[in-house]
Amino acid sequence: MAASIPVEYAPVPDTRTRILDAAEALFAARGFEATTMRMITSAAQANLASVNYHFGAKESLIEEVFRRRLGAITARMLARLDELERASDSGVIRPSKIVEAFFGEAICAAADEARGGKVFMRLFGRTLTEPNEFVRNFLKREYAIAVERYKQALFRALPGVSPEEIVWRLHFMLGATAHAIAGADALNLLGDEMIAAADADTLYARLMSFLLGGLRAPLPLTGANNVSSAPATPKAASSKRDG
Repeated sequence: MAASIPVEYAPVPDTRTRILDAAEALFAARGFEATTMRMITSAAQANLASVNYHFGAKESLIEEVFRRRLGAITARMLARLDELERASDSGVIRPSKIVEAFFGEAICAAADEARGGKVFMRLFGRTLTEPNEFVRNFLKREYAIAVERYKQALFRALPGVSPEEIVWRLHFMLGATAHAIAGADALNLLGDEMIAAADADTLYARLMSFLLGGLRAPLPLTGANNVSSAPATPKAASSKRDG
């Protein structure tokens, strides 16, 4: 009699992973305040003692949900910036390349379920659009090095634009990216028929076109950014580098 062929089963996630997965999904769907530890343990098929053993308080669990995804994303962002700096003789990088490296990783992560996919990026988008002082302070502290390096790269790339204006534009671009990667369900105010689901490549192309257009838009004639002290547009300040 021929030997039976063994059936392969997908490995069952360990308790710690189940808790993180459940917390990630619930935080994304309900928010941090509305999600209780009982909801997390029920979804993870675990008990409160397991959560306390692996993470301690709820705040520590929230931090670890972000660390396991954003740590790898940030590492890739920094690696891309290192490559761009090594490829530049002057150390000055084209603004479009900086924007693509900074925001592109988030879009790639949203399309990759192994890296969190849409669930985590929906959570990240929610974090940026809904106030939660604890989470914001954690993210600011944890990823200050990466953010600062990218800011300084843009400052060098756009010497004719005030640092304050560049930071404001990064702020606007971050908000646009957060909404885009949160999914079409967060953007249906214009009508479902106007916002069809897009694959990662299409989303990337549309978002980058929008972000770069915002970066190159005319400067406001207020404060330090006036016609007498700055170029008319960031694009004018970098036309030789950015094409």
